Amino acid sequence: MAADEPLVLGIETSCDETGVGVVRGTTLLADAVASSVDTHARFGGVVPEIASRAHLEAMVPTIERALKDAGVAARDLDGIAVTSGPGLAGALLVGVSAAKAYAYALGKPLYGVNHLASHICVDQLEHGPLPEPTMALLVSGGHSSLLLAPDITSDVRPLGATIDDAAGEAFDKIARVLNLGFPGGPVIDRLAKEGDPAAIAFPRGLTGPRDAPYDFSFSGLKTSVARWIEAKRAAGEDVPLRDVAASFQEAVVDVLTRKAVRACTDQGVDHLMIGGGVAANSRLRALAEERCERAGIRLRVPRPGLCTDNGAMVAALGAEMVARNRRPSDLELSADSSLPVTEPHVPGTAHGHAHDHDHVHEVSKDNLYS
Repeated sequence: MAADEPLVLGIETSCDETGVGVVRGTTLLADAVASSVDTHARFGGVVPEIASRAHLEAMVPTIERALKDAGVAARDLDGIAVTSGPGLAGALLVGVSAAKAYAYALGKPLYGVNHLASHICVDQLEHGPLPEPTMALLVSGGHSSLLLAPDITSDVRPLGATIDDAAGEAFDKIARVLNLGFPGGPVIDRLAKEGDPAAIAFPRGLTGPRDAPYDFSFSGLKTSVARWIEAKRAAGEDVPLRDVAASFQEAVVDVLTRKAVRACTDQGVDHLMIGGGVAANSRLRALAEERCERAGIRLRVPRPGLCTDNGAMVAALGAEMVARNRRPSDLELSADSSLPVTEPHVPGTAHGHAHDHDHVHEVSKDNLYS
């Protein structure tokens, strides 16, 4: 870690976790997270208004904790990065507003970055600089995507995405059907370790010869599992939780890894990065390693704590923006709940660039800080 590498603070509030990270170059100095997941559990999913209020309460204490853990002062920062999209509109607004306030007060450059690109860039904190291009499989509660990134700061190309339920969303819905609580991913992963993944032949969506080779669909799988469970209950039979969990999980990770390896082979890329919350799933990691090794592909997966939403990933992308002299955002930066992955960051408008997507909020420096 060199002292002249950019020191960046990152803020992530796209969903239910307030994440603040501090990074110097590709070295992680602090990763502070305040989660409101327990508050949402009784509702069976994330409630946007509750998430926004939790971010408001946690923001300043989490930033202070991250700076203390990193052993740096706010005045020493070279930049402040924040997730400007995609995500929940209200939650994003809290993070963007906080980042703008700190950037303005400290006189530091501001970088509004893309949540999905951040999930790719976080791997630099674990395994060093990303290869160029990088092939990434991102799997979470809101996204299942295959992305090719020749330059993580300016050029991210979508190859495929989910057309209905994302992988993480399917895990949560099946957990709800099985009365396993929220979030569903960790508990299904635990139960699956004691079950038989071949016990039930659940369908693999979009894997036919005429189907889109890189797109994903888990809605049909979710319906099939739910109907199988309902039929067992209607017949008065016990539902074999462990076998259902293992068979469902196997159907998901089989499709994810099969399509990811195919994309690497088709595109001539000899490595695969997997990120997002579902990348913490033990079976996904194991099957990906097995298939990548067989195909001669190097697998890069961050440790589970860096796969879920966190501020470190935002700081990592922000540090890369600084290192590559990307233009900062200005204080008119907006939260964009549908920010496309093709925009790794939102540059300022000072040089004529106009961000042409619908914003959930527009505010000028004058009326924000006067």
